[in-house]
Amino acid sequence: MSERDHKVSRRQFLSYTLTGVGGFMAAGMLMPMIRFALDPALKAGAESDMQLVCELDDLTDVPQRFTWSFTQVDSWYESQVEHEAYIYLDGDKVVALSSVCTHLGCTVAYNEDASEFQCPCHGGRFEEDGTNIAGTPPTRPLDVFEVVVEGNQVYLGQVSQRT
Repeated sequence: MSERDHKVSRRQFLSYTLTGVGGFMAAGMLMPMIRFALDPALKAGAESDMQLVCELDDLTDVPQRFTWSFTQVDSWYESQVEHEAYIYLDGDKVVALSSVCTHLGCTVAYNEDASEFQCPCHGGRFEEDGTNIAGTPPTRPLDVFEVVVEGNQVYLGQVSQRT
C-alpha cells in the first residue's frame, strides 16, 4: 500500500480531534459527579459504627431499656441521633432488641407482668425473646442489634432483621 492510501483527510482529522476533546471535557465534568454519588459507599465501613451503651454488670435476664445518643454527620449537616434498645442476658450471651415495632414503627414497651413486649399503637405483641406472637399485627420478630462485649462494656452496632 502506498502512503497516499493511509492519509487522513482534513475532515476526518477534525472529527477525531473534536471527538477526543469533547470526550475529555465530558469526563472532566462527570468525574466529580460520580465521585460525589459514590462517596458514601466508599466511606461505608471505614470507621466503626459500634456505640458504647452500658456496662455488662447492669444487665439481667429481664430485658431493660437503654438509651444512647451520638453525633451523626450527614454531608455538611450534623445532628444528634438517639437510639434505644432492650438488652438482656440469655445465659452468657448478650441480646439487644430494637424497641421499634416491626408493624408500623411505633415504640414497644416491655411488660414485666406478662413477660412480653407490647405495642401501644395496634396491639402488637412480642415474646420476651422478641419473636412476634401469632394473631397480632406484626408479621416478623423485633430487629436485633449487633452486640460486641469488650471487657465489661457492651457496644451496639447495626440493626438487622430477623425472619
